[in-house]
Amino acid sequence: MPYFLWTLKRGIVDYHSLSCDQMLNHYGKTAAFTTKIGLCVNMRTLPWYVQADPDSFFPRCYGLCTESDKQEFLDDFRRTVASSILRWVVSQQNGNKSKRKSKEEEAGDSDPSSKKVPESTGSRLMGLSGQLVDAACKVCEAYLGRLEHKDIDLSEDAAEDLTEDEWKDLIQQYYSLVGGNAFISNSRNHFSQCQALLNKITAVNPQTEIDGLRNIWIIKPAAKSRGRDIMCMNHVEEILELVAADHLPAKDKWVVQKYIETPLLIYDTKFDIRQWFLVTDWNPLTIWFYKESYLRFSTRRFSLDNLDSAVHLCNSSIQKHLKNDEGRSPLLPCHNTWTSTRFQEYLQKRGRGAVWSSVIYPSMKRAVTNTMRVAQGRVEPRKNSFELYGADFILGRDFKPWLIEINSSPTMHASTPVTAQLCAQVQEDTIKVVVDRRVDRNCDIGNFELLWRQPAVELPPFQGSDLFVEGVGTRKAKRQMPPISTFDSASSLSDIQPLKERCPSALPGLAPAPPCTALQPDLRMKDEKVLACTLPLPLNRPAGRSAKVNCDLSEPGSRMELPTCHLQHLGHTAPNTGLTKVESDKRWDPNLLKVHPLRSVLPSMKTVEGAQCLPPRPSEVLIHLELIFVYGVSMIC
Repeated sequence: MPYFLWTLKRGIVDYHSLSCDQMLNHYGKTAAFTTKIGLCVNMRTLPWYVQADPDSFFPRCYGLCTESDKQEFLDDFRRTVASSILRWVVSQQNGNKSKRKSKEEEAGDSDPSSKKVPESTGSRLMGLSGQLVDAACKVCEAYLGRLEHKDIDLSEDAAEDLTEDEWKDLIQQYYSLVGGNAFISNSRNHFSQCQALLNKITAVNPQTEIDGLRNIWIIKPAAKSRGRDIMCMNHVEEILELVAADHLPAKDKWVVQKYIETPLLIYDTKFDIRQWFLVTDWNPLTIWFYKESYLRFSTRRFSLDNLDSAVHLCNSSIQKHLKNDEGRSPLLPCHNTWTSTRFQEYLQKRGRGAVWSSVIYPSMKRAVTNTMRVAQGRVEPRKNSFELYGADFILGRDFKPWLIEINSSPTMHASTPVTAQLCAQVQEDTIKVVVDRRVDRNCDIGNFELLWRQPAVELPPFQGSDLFVEGVGTRKAKRQMPPISTFDSASSLSDIQPLKERCPSALPGLAPAPPCTALQPDLRMKDEKVLACTLPLPLNRPAGRSAKVNCDLSEPGSRMELPTCHLQHLGHTAPNTGLTKVESDKRWDPNLLKVHPLRSVLPSMKTVEGAQCLPPRPSEVLIHLELIFVYGVSMIC
């Protein structure tokens, strides 16, 4: 069984079936940053993870999978058209001052007939009115207003946007202007206004410098690599027709990205930078940055008039099939590659040697770190795995690197002397980091340096909704007893005696019913051992120790006062407090009071029939007596 697996494609090995101690050079679910559509979508969420602006290092990009994405791209294209018109006015005013002076000197030295040549040349161009500049300024002002949230209180009807017909007319005039078939008369009158608006847009939009005048966009397949089927276009109608005519599934749809029209050139030739970095863990995220990189040159001289992919794409998979242009500078290598060390020497000769260490190299590090932090939650973080990635950057005129894409399986083919040296070296250094460093933390790791290592993040046990309720359990409250208005427990515990006689009637004026010696069948206990119940008779007690019951059941909501009942222990030598029966002319209505077995309530009391039980404690007698009165009152009411 192998313990170290290095494959070119991730699908060759099922990493789910590997054991924990088997190493693999791939991670699962890396499409969030290794595909064009994944990188495009995830870069929009960068501010939620990192305090950074993706527009500062990643050219704005749109997926053309849905109608909303197409509308966002169309709005961006139109805004770029408006700003390009302003840029044309400023460039004409600044760039043609010296040319205009030289033309005037040549015209003064030549004969009068030669003055008709510029007029005839100008007569072939279509003159555009200043209304084109006014419309462009209107669009740019509305764009700045939205950035400053000035359109919040404006309704859709109050917004002064151009109509579809006005947009079509403006775009067609723009095509003629940048194509060299038209000019704007009296453009110098709009110079100050255009310059002021461009300065404001540059302050809020970091990608103003890469827009240029042609409004060129690069169209890429969403899930393809190695530069396949990539095209450059500058007409929005052609882009939308290409997308509409394609019937590919959503994952294979097109991605459109703003083309960098102002790249840094070396001997008038475009190039890009292939930068390697290594990820050895996703939790905690651990990134290693390679100190060496290499440049890839195009085989053609750079020109925006020619939108051929051979001019604008520096991928080795495309340029290896082409021959170098004869008009290209002979100072460039025939194999079209430079090491980053050679590039630093080139900058040093032109007095910009410090740019690499102060601008280019740190900016590439930040771009890689920010991109990986965004994609961290979407990658399957298998332990004991690693992966080497290749990031492609293009430098602007200000030496600022722009991230184009990230490749999951960068080529290690020794196609040139530069790649033969660096590719073998980066593979060896990768083994040092992932294998040797496990045994010795201080071992040699080659040209790798630790770029980022974050504290470990505790992941949830599963991905999805994790809903739960926090609180404290409560018991169900017992049923509340009915309130008692007056209850006088005047007798002391020493005066409590076993129940011998009946308590006074709760309803005066009603005669007591005869003793109940038998219970109704439906109220018998399970063991059928029930006690007989007799209605109580009044106690003959002193006036100070007695209690009266006043209850008028005829009035609703009336309150009843219960009498004080005194009990006496058996065998207690109390004074003459004999209990006598008081007869009444009126009898109880048996429907007013239901019979209830007393055995379960007073198990240790003596009944009327003389069945003696164990003598109770005074506290138990008092508690049981209260329960009898409460229950009896509830039954009577």
